[in-house]
Amino acid sequence: MSRGDVVYKTIGILAHVDAGKTTFSEQLLYHTKTIRQRGRVDHQDSFLDSHSIEKNRGITIFADQGIFSYNNSTYYVIDTPGHIDFSPEMERAIQVMDFAILIISAVDGVEGHTETVWQLLRKHQVPTFFFINKTDYEGTDVAKVLEEIRANLSDDVCDLTNAFNEEFVEFLAERDENLLEKYMDTGYDEDLWIQACKRMIQENKIFACASGSALKDIGIIEFLDKLHLLTESSYKQEEAFSAQVYKIRHDESGNRVTFLKLLSGKLKVRDEVHYGELAEKITQLRVYSGNKFKTVEQAVAGELVAVTGLTNVSIGDGIGAINNKTTFDMIPTLKSKVFFDDSIHVKEVLRCFKLLDAEDPSLHVYWDEHFQEIHVHVMGVIQLEVLEQIVLERFHFTISFGEPRILYKETIDTTVKGYGHFEPLKHYAEVHLLIEPTKRGSGITLDNVCHANDLSIGNQNLVQHHLLEREHHGILTGSSLTDVKITLLTGRGHNEHTHGGDFREATYRALRQGLEKAENVLLEPFYDFKIKVDMNLIGRVLSDIQQAHGSFDSPENVGDKVIVKGRVPVATFMNYSTTFASFTSGKGTLSLLFGGYDRCHNKDEVIEKIGYNKEADPEYTSTSIFCARGKGYKVPWDEAEEAMHCK
Repeated sequence: MSRGDVVYKTIGILAHVDAGKTTFSEQLLYHTKTIRQRGRVDHQDSFLDSHSIEKNRGITIFADQGIFSYNNSTYYVIDTPGHIDFSPEMERAIQVMDFAILIISAVDGVEGHTETVWQLLRKHQVPTFFFINKTDYEGTDVAKVLEEIRANLSDDVCDLTNAFNEEFVEFLAERDENLLEKYMDTGYDEDLWIQACKRMIQENKIFACASGSALKDIGIIEFLDKLHLLTESSYKQEEAFSAQVYKIRHDESGNRVTFLKLLSGKLKVRDEVHYGELAEKITQLRVYSGNKFKTVEQAVAGELVAVTGLTNVSIGDGIGAINNKTTFDMIPTLKSKVFFDDSIHVKEVLRCFKLLDAEDPSLHVYWDEHFQEIHVHVMGVIQLEVLEQIVLERFHFTISFGEPRILYKETIDTTVKGYGHFEPLKHYAEVHLLIEPTKRGSGITLDNVCHANDLSIGNQNLVQHHLLEREHHGILTGSSLTDVKITLLTGRGHNEHTHGGDFREATYRALRQGLEKAENVLLEPFYDFKIKVDMNLIGRVLSDIQQAHGSFDSPENVGDKVIVKGRVPVATFMNYSTTFASFTSGKGTLSLLFGGYDRCHNKDEVIEKIGYNKEADPEYTSTSIFCARGKGYKVPWDEAEEAMHCK
């Protein structure tokens, strides 16, 4: 059978930490004769947790893949991290999954992070199967866990244990009127119901659930049979080539390796691939299973492959016939300073961190030129510990991190115009901007109403480039400016005296001058939380939320439990899970999902603590520079508008 005749499916294994993901994955690979021996996380010999840090810590950190064949189909299985600190890695893998298997421990039920994973799967619209694991433990009740899944995640979960019996068929018929009519008219037709079930799974109308024990190998092969029966793949190999970038790594030789999910068409070694403004040749095609790979000459739609030769793509990029970029929800809300020995040149440290940044763009590695410091964005303390180990193993030097601090942002509440002029001797540029507040989470958006008679198209493009080339500092704390629309109103250049960099200076000054006049707002990150506890503990929980400056909706009674949802600042709640686990004796559930930015609850305190001096920012000034009698002179922001040349 040729590669083009094979059906390819990508399945992801996801769960709250310690629910048994990796053990489950090992069973699939063992039963399909991909591996000869089933590894275990606690024995440090699992096939997919191949990195030494994963073995030592006993948790999955990297989303690694294995391959197995089953009944003329080739399956790519991706084992994802379950710990919250590595959830950006998990979300990046979700974008290329055809189907997901969400593992839920029969001992612990639906946990906080389970709900986070579920919400991400719904965002990316990945058809999902459930597997209730650890049913061999004494006292577990599959029916109770199934009810918990239905209560917390979706009503549309069906039990595969007795697939296509009367109860199962009625479950499907209730969700499809046409099926119900056929059932009433002609009775039961097994093939019809299998096809209907397939379609409804694919359309995310139902979610099938099975149970067993990955460790004791109970129910695994039966589940695989059902998974195979109820899933299909329909990638178009005859269409133009397109692919999605989901992972970037650097191999032992330092080569940049780009992992792709082929969405359509075919890809061959030496093919030229287009993305953005660039076109580059594929120099090698690799198919990875665990940490080993084999080279191939061609890949087709539906496959996961790694390529060399692409130097500038980023994770989430579409290439070939598609040019969309995936956006991700799992966004770090903390930043930390990197400490390293003076004997190591800062440029070498920065080079290494830029490699890590390509592999994990959520790190958002930032070089502070003024203070000569490197900063990274992170999810939590465990991630920092792992980063220390990664740097030591890969780059052979020791680093440490400063205490993680909250990532604040800034915006404005009022609409203002900003004016910037840059005219030292033999230089000239002037820029006028309109700066307006926009809705939360909108970032920086641009518009342009400048007439070409006033400013050339080339210089207009320069202004817009400078507005997007970096994150700009607000004037309260020097944090990133966000949630504003900036419109280029007009500007002026000089045929003889305008040089490279002049419009950057004028644009930055115009932006800053506008901020000086605006009502500035400090923003902090918030969690959207969902808490489920016993009735007698709800008073304590609500009190804790209020003390943390959070807000909540009316609590909801579900059986003998109470569910409360709301929003709370990350700063006051980031360490709450430990307290929560203690007073609930581990029996409550706490789900925290990044809920965007909103007004800071303790603005004055934060501004004082950060101590940002807007007059001493080396990268920004609101003062304009004009020229008279062959000399440049400064005009402060509150007098600049009157001095502008464009009216």
